[in-house]
Amino acid sequence: MSLHRHNPAELSPPTGFSHAVTATGTRIVFLAGQTALDAAGKIVGETLPEQFETALANLLTALAAAGGAPQDLARVTVYATDVADYREHAPELGRIWRRLAGGDYPAMAVIGVVRLWDDVALVELDGFAVLP
Repeated sequence: MSLHRHNPAELSPPTGFSHAVTATGTRIVFLAGQTALDAAGKIVGETLPEQFETALANLLTALAAAGGAPQDLARVTVYATDVADYREHAPELGRIWRRLAGGDYPAMAVIGVVRLWDDVALVELDGFAVLP
């Protein structure tokens, strides 16, 4: 399996994402949206960074259950209820990402949403990975 990240010089330098990712492998894992739910089904964390950390950990737990690892992520979409808050916390969110998932970024997008399934959820992540 191989993921190759493409960040052409003609585009703005990416920070915390890759512009494009090509993948070769034999299995694709589609990851459902993950919020900051704990094992009891309750949202944990009051701030965006706290919820982002739990949501990312949940996404990576689902990926691991399917036999994957963070470096297998080809695409992640982040849904945020407050994009300005997300931008304000971007450096801290980047540190959380690197601590949990490493420095290889998938193709990513941040989408502003009015609300998520749980009223108190501030962020949700979904994506897909390519496994050998």
